[in-house]
Amino acid sequence: MSKSSAKVTIKKYANRRLYDTESSAYITLDRLAQMVREGREFEVVDAKSGEDITRQVLTQIIVDEEARGGTTMLPINFLKQLIGLYGNSMQTFVPQYLEAAMDAFQRNQTAARDAFGGGVFTEMAKKNMAMFEDASRAFAGKAAPGGKAASGGNAQSRAPSDVEQLRAELAALQAKVDKLSR
Repeated sequence: MSKSSAKVTIKKYANRRLYDTESSAYITLDRLAQMVREGREFEVVDAKSGEDITRQVLTQIIVDEEARGGTTMLPINFLKQLIGLYGNSMQTFVPQYLEAAMDAFQRNQTAARDAFGGGVFTEMAKKNMAMFEDASRAFAGKAAPGGKAASGGNAQSRAPSDVEQLRAELAALQAKVDKLSR
């Protein structure tokens, strides 16, 4: 993704139309999705109130992409776990974790592309998803199947002792958060 340094302001009007202030033209959610893929920085503001509504518009793009059918990226189990974390004492930690997980995924993807020309993404994706599912289970307070974390068996995978240590640290943080919320 090439990244532009200028942040574009998109205004959303009451009639749900989006106006790109840089190009002085109305655009669609599909165009915003393309801007994301191109690495363009933008913010979406409500034209009347000036409120930043970027998060809501990006969420709408995801909903539209998932509704198009074909291949979806968000498994039902993941969506259920994510919804279950709303209102949970761990809710404040989830955004940072998800951001870090996606950053790690992108670093792995870039490293694989650089090293192998893009031919090993399936295996890396499986390993990333296994790590992500283990962490999701830890956030939800569930153990991985068989009581152990998924392991890809190479140096890039976390050793079980590292996963167990992270779980212990997470449990300690959960206890502190629970104590503070009482």
